[in-house]
Amino acid sequence: MTYCVGVQVDQGLVFLSDSRTNAGVDHVSTFRKMTFFEMPGERVIVLLAAGNLAVSQSVTGLLRDRVTQAKNSLLTTRTMADAARLVGDAVRDVYHRDAEPLREHGIEFNPTFIIGGQIGGEAPRLFHVYSAGNFIETTADTRYFQIGESKYGKPIIDRVVKADTGLAAVAKCALISMDSTIRSNLSVGMPLDLAIVRRDALAISLHRSIGPDDAYFKVIRDGWGESLRNAFHALPDPSIPQS
Repeated sequence: MTYCVGVQVDQGLVFLSDSRTNAGVDHVSTFRKMTFFEMPGERVIVLLAAGNLAVSQSVTGLLRDRVTQAKNSLLTTRTMADAARLVGDAVRDVYHRDAEPLREHGIEFNPTFIIGGQIGGEAPRLFHVYSAGNFIETTADTRYFQIGESKYGKPIIDRVVKADTGLAAVAKCALISMDSTIRSNLSVGMPLDLAIVRRDALAISLHRSIGPDDAYFKVIRDGWGESLRNAFHALPDPSIPQS
């Protein structure tokens, strides 16, 4: 399992992903799920992947190959919508090659992706690409996408993130969202990848790898837990009739 989230606000984009796969009693593996396609000053694109690792790596590898082998790639496309379309095309190409053999072995073809960034001449944009290769884009009402184990980290983002929320606050919110997910699902785990794309920077503004000993993440984890406990105890108890 995995958990990835991408958030779009007025100041830019924030991306966060875990790196745990095949979690179990006997075997836990670590694979990065965040990939960059960047030409500083011209474009910056971030890709997050979830689902069967072999399938998602095949799609990501195909997109990398096309950067050097094809005229139309993530480093040449004119718009972010076209970039999302290229990811969808790669998903379909891998499906046509691998879906039937996977099905014969009882393996579901289930990759999903978040792709976002900015290409010079347009505003930052963020998309969710499904396993069928189709995709949707964020709107004023829905400013973020999650893939993988999404339910535990959703409430904090719904409550906090608005269009004018600053990038630092969005990053903090995403990390709390991730911590909530890690606490509730052992199949999501560290290290984490955090990336920030500031509007019109046309480059990665921040990329940080966060391990279990990261001082800031420990502050977030401990502080959020303590704040929740304090808020809980500050609320009045319900009135229960005495028997």
